[in-house]
Amino acid sequence: QRARIVERIRDDYDIDIDIVAVAPHLTPAADSVPDAAPDADPIPDDRIELETRIEELRRKLASMTSVNMEALRESEELAERLATLEAQLADVTGGKESIEQLIARIDEESRRLLGDTIETVRGHFRDLFERVFGGGQADIVLEQGVDLLETSVEIVARPPGKEPRSISLLSGGEKTMTCVALLLAIFKSRPSPFCVLDEVDAALDEANVDRFGGVLRDFLSSTQFIVVTHSKKTMASATTLYGVTMEESGVSKRVSVRFEQTAAAAHPSSRAA
Repeated sequence: QRARIVERIRDDYDIDIDIVAVAPHLTPAADSVPDAAPDADPIPDDRIELETRIEELRRKLASMTSVNMEALRESEELAERLATLEAQLADVTGGKESIEQLIARIDEESRRLLGDTIETVRGHFRDLFERVFGGGQADIVLEQGVDLLETSVEIVARPPGKEPRSISLLSGGEKTMTCVALLLAIFKSRPSPFCVLDEVDAALDEANVDRFGGVLRDFLSSTQFIVVTHSKKTMASATTLYGVTMEESGVSKRVSVRFEQTAAAAHPSSRAA
């Protein structure tokens, strides 16, 4: 029986076991037998118990998965990929910090420039408002406690003889004059050679048209205005007049008149008369 068991162990597990038959009278004395390892399992003498033990060990071996020989290579590849991703993450993090620092510097410079511009425009707006209305006061009010780049802007105006109020509560002509004063205040802070005004005097009466024309004349030393208007007083303030007429249906014709040339041509005839 033991021979069969040993043969089965040799066939199943490729383990060689030497069988030594020892006669009872050749059994060495108890004191000459070396002590077994304290943690070694005793070998059962019963065949059934031994076969049961073998079957249990066989089931344990069957439940164990095979060793993956590619695990070391896959581990090295994953380690390399991890190092690459960590380097990329470091680059992205550094780029993000650089961009955030750049945005912070741009925001700081923008706040400084915007604050200086608002103060400059506020001063011009107050002066031009008084000139356009012949008195009164106006101001540019910013929302308190809010970042300058995100704050709201409110225009407060007080025409002569009236209480300060928001621009939305003014009449049509007052709104127009206030907007003209604000527009020219912004333009005065950053002037340019040309400025186009499209019927900004449409809601103005004759007195306000005169003030409007007087304000525009103050800018003529550095700026040329192109004004689209139907007001005769505004036309009279211009040096050159361009008219568009339609003599034939669907055909537009431009007519231009320079007031200086017309006046010079009229003087000889008057002297002759």
